[in-house]
This record gives sequence, C-alpha cells and structure tokens, in this order.
Amino acid sequence: MLLSPLAVPLAAQEEPLVPSVETIAGLPSRIAFGSCGHQDKPMPILETIVAAEPDLFLYLGDNIYGDTRDMEVLRGKYEKLGAKPEFRRLRSAVPILSVWDDHDYGENDAGKEYPFKAESREIFFEFWRVPADSPRRTHEGIYGEHRFEQDGRVLQVLLLDTRTFRDSLGANPGDDPRFKNDYQPDDDPMKTLLGEEQWQWLEERLRTEADVRIVASSIQFGHEYNGWESWTNLPAQQQRMLDLIRDTKAGGVIFISGDVHWGEISRREPWGDAGYPLFDVTSSGLTESWPSIEPNRFRVGPIVRDNHFGRIEIDWSAADPTIHLQIVDREGTVRSETTTSVAGLGFR
Repeated sequence: MLLSPLAVPLAAQEEPLVPSVETIAGLPSRIAFGSCGHQDKPMPILETIVAAEPDLFLYLGDNIYGDTRDMEVLRGKYEKLGAKPEFRRLRSAVPILSVWDDHDYGENDAGKEYPFKAESREIFFEFWRVPADSPRRTHEGIYGEHRFEQDGRVLQVLLLDTRTFRDSLGANPGDDPRFKNDYQPDDDPMKTLLGEEQWQWLEERLRTEADVRIVASSIQFGHEYNGWESWTNLPAQQQRMLDLIRDTKAGGVIFISGDVHWGEISRREPWGDAGYPLFDVTSSGLTESWPSIEPNRFRVGPIVRDNHFGRIEIDWSAADPTIHLQIVDREGTVRSETTTSVAGLGFR
C-alpha cells in the first residue's frame, strides 16, 4: 500500500539526527539561537554558527515561511529546509531545540483561530524530531522544558508557545497618533497569550530550582511598544509574566526572542521591591532583514540589521557564573554585547 506524503514521517525521510539534546553531557556553556530563515534563500549564517561550536542551538520561530492552509505545502517547505546543505551540517553538528512563530505555525500573525494548528503541530514535531515520549507531545501546543544539571548547577530552557492559545490582537485604527504600525495595546484582562494551561505549567516550572533560565519566546518580550506583534500588544499578559517571576522568586530569567528581522538586546530595570534586570536578546535575521529602526528605550548597545545569530556564553566555573549576551554577524563578529551574572539575576 502506498502512503500519502503526510503519512510518511519527516524524520524517516532524512538521515538520523546526530547529536540530539539528550546527548549533551553536563551544562551547556555556549547557547546559540536565531529565527527568521527563509527556506528559499541561502543560509551562510548557519556555517558561521557551526564554526562557533555552540553546545546547543535554539530555533525561535519563522524557521520556515510556510504561510499556508495546505499541509502538503507546509510539509514541502520543511523538506526544502531539511535538504539545504548548510542546515544539514548544522543539524549533524549541534543539538537543536525549536519553537514556532506565525509563519511556520501556518499564517501571518495567527493565533488560536488558525484552523490547522493540530496538523501543523504534528508536522513540526516530526521535522524537529521531538521524541515520541516527550512531555511536549502530551498536551495541546508545543511548549516544553529541558533541564541540564552538573555539580549542583542547573540550566533550565523553557520553550513557550505564543501561537496555539493566543487571542486576537487590537488592530491599530490608524487615526490615533499614540499608536503605529499594525497593532495597539489591548488592555482586555480576559485575553490570553499563552492560555491558562500553559500559564499553570510555566508557574510550576518557574518554582523549580535553576541558576539560569532561558525563556524562548518567538515574539519580543522586553522591548518598547512599536506597533508590531509582541507581548506589548497584550499588556496584562506581559504584566502577568513579570508578576509570575516575582511571585515564584524565579531568579536567572533571560528572554530570547525573534520575529522582527533585526537583532537587539533589551534590558528592563528591576521591578517591584526585589526584582532584578530582565534581559531580552532578540535574534531575528538568519536570512531576513528590516530597513527601518524602531525606537526602544530599553535597548542596550546597537541594533543589528545584517544577518546574525544570538549567543549566550556562561562561565560555569566561576563562583558567580558570568553570562555574556551577544549578537554575532555572518563573519563571526560580536556586534552587540552585554554582561551579567547569576547573582546579578537574583532576588534581593
């Protein structure tokens, strides 16, 4: 009997994934990440990433530009990415984790209304080779956690799903100078970005012990409102995240994000009575770039419009591990950087 294209697992169509995240021994000290890679374009930045020898690479969404309600078309675009020599070299050299954004979810700026989210989820899991027994497969959406431990230290990676449960956004009416681009903040407290089940899961995970927590959000969290899609569109949800970090006393949180087709590092000052600086390292330009520069009062260092990737380097050998947050261009040059430490990301 012949199987339809959707019945043939993507994982079976390519050579085995080597190495997998499960092969990482101890604590990753060099974590690279990026987003917005069009499957029809060359990806020389992936060669730069391989040369940098990261311990782990995180895809932050728009990993392909699917934009379809035809699952065979979506599957074919994943296959095009999977066949690229530079991607195959990355996949064979570095363990990979992934979340999705709108274009690989299936539709521009789509949320819970996208009618093929369940089918897209299965193709996502197959392509990224999420194990059949992974907890990520036991619930709706693609969110999940990975923990790495050694000598009493813990690195926690939290993979958020900003698509499956998200309510509609407030459109910019175009006649109010306070708002710009596509969206205005929507203060409706009943609207959700993560969905209640994912929020409860996140609270449980933030209550566990960890020295550093990398929170992978496909859309920006820590920047200034600019009218494009981000956590600033649902300010009550953004505040809920800040309150959750405070209430759980979850130290070590660092956001990484994509989506916007430029790179920047944002730093929000400590909040509440005992907060600490919240960093958001946005890396969005594996193949894409954006001509204009949006204001961002939280930005530290320059904006990077060339193709680039993000990197977090942690010196676990120090008594207070140092953490370098970086944006690196195609030549391997660090174009933006700031430094903090585990103690610097802790509650007083």
